[in-house]
Amino acid sequence: MKVLFFGDIVGKISRRAIKVILPKLKEEFQPDLVMANAENAAHGSGVTKKILEELNQAGIEFFTSGNHIFKKPEANELLTAKNSIIIRPANYQGELPGKGYKVVEVGSKKLLVINLMGRVFIPEEFDCPFKKVDEILDQVDTNDLAGIIVDFHAEATSEKVAFGWHVDGRVSAVLGTHTHVPTADFKILPQGTGYITDVGMVGASESVIGDKKETVLNSFLTDGSHKVEIPEEGEVQVNAVLVEIDPKTKKTTAINRLDRKIKV
Repeated sequence: MKVLFFGDIVGKISRRAIKVILPKLKEEFQPDLVMANAENAAHGSGVTKKILEELNQAGIEFFTSGNHIFKKPEANELLTAKNSIIIRPANYQGELPGKGYKVVEVGSKKLLVINLMGRVFIPEEFDCPFKKVDEILDQVDTNDLAGIIVDFHAEATSEKVAFGWHVDGRVSAVLGTHTHVPTADFKILPQGTGYITDVGMVGASESVIGDKKETVLNSFLTDGSHKVEIPEEGEVQVNAVLVEIDPKTKKTTAINRLDRKIKV
C-alpha cells in the first residue's frame, strides 16, 4: 500500500499548486491513498466546506488537522458530517465535535488514521498524546487493518522523536506536521515504523512558513503582532512523503520525501 501525504497546505496559492502538481505525482508514483493536513488551507487558519471540497476534487482523499481546525465556524459541520473526510486531534480536552481517528477504506483494504497534538510550546491545553495513542490502539481492533498512520501535529522536535520511539512497531508510520519546515530524518525505526519529524508544507517559497515575509519581519522588528497575509502568486514549495506499507505486517517498507517547486 502506497500513501502520499502532503504537509500543511497554506492558503489559496498552495491549493492552486496542488491542483497542478498532484495529477503528475499520482501518475508517477501511483499512490493508493492521498492525504494532507488541511488546518491552514483557509488563508492560513482553519478550513471551510468549499475549500475541503476543492482539495478533495483535486485528488486528496482524506485530511488531518491540528490546533487551528476550529478557527472556522464550519468546522463542526465538517467534522460531524456523515462519511466525513477530515479528523481533528484526538487529544483535544472535553467533548468536542468530530473524531480523532478513523478507519479509511483503501480499495479492499483498511487503514487506521490517527491525528494527535503535541503539547510542548503549544498554548492550548491538550491531553497527553502518548497516553491517548495507547488508549486508541487498545480500543481499535487492528487485526483486519492493512496499516496505521499517525499525523503528530507538534512544535517540538524532541516530543515528536520521543513519540516515534513510543509507538515503534505498533503503528505503520508517524508523520510529523505543524512547523511547516521539512526535516531530513525520514527513516524506518527498528521495529518497522516509518518516521519523519516534519513533512513540511505546501506554501509560498519566499515566505515565513507560508506568511508574507514582509509582514512577519515587521512584527519582529516592532515587537508587535501581525495579521496573517498569504502571497497570492509565485513559487510554491510542495513538501510530501510517500510511505509504502506491507499490509501483511503493517510495517513500513519504504519512506521517502517528495519535494517539488512549482510556479502558480
